[in-house]
Amino acid sequence: QVQPVESGGGLVQTGGSLRLSCVVPEVSFRRYAVAWFRQAPGKAREFVAANSQRSGSTLYADSVKGRFTISRDNAKNTMILQMNSLKPEDSAVYYCAASGTVITAQLRSQSAYGYWGQGTQVTVSS
Repeated sequence: QVQPVESGGGLVQTGGSLRLSCVVPEVSFRRYAVAWFRQAPGKAREFVAANSQRSGSTLYADSVKGRFTISRDNAKNTMILQMNSLKPEDSAVYYCAASGTVITAQLRSQSAYGYWGQGTQVTVSS
């Protein structure tokens, strides 16, 4: 069982930045699609960003496009979400997800990912 481990959440003021990291302990990590989702209190979990090296695809939710960047360091089995120009509406629990089998058309879908991190809280104060 692959258990991703996240780090990097915290409290930041509006306009600030945070960097989330997620280590995926899987020897085939470079072939995995990776993604970030988030869930605010009282709301459904939503897609934030995804990357698949196999298909060369990087996707973002419209709400974070231009502010967030997803990247990966395959040598360290790590996926990263750099979040800039943060807004109070970005406050949520952020989850990393990974899958060795997801296809490009499914990258935004939670059900496509079999491995999930425990979640890390991001709070943006106004």
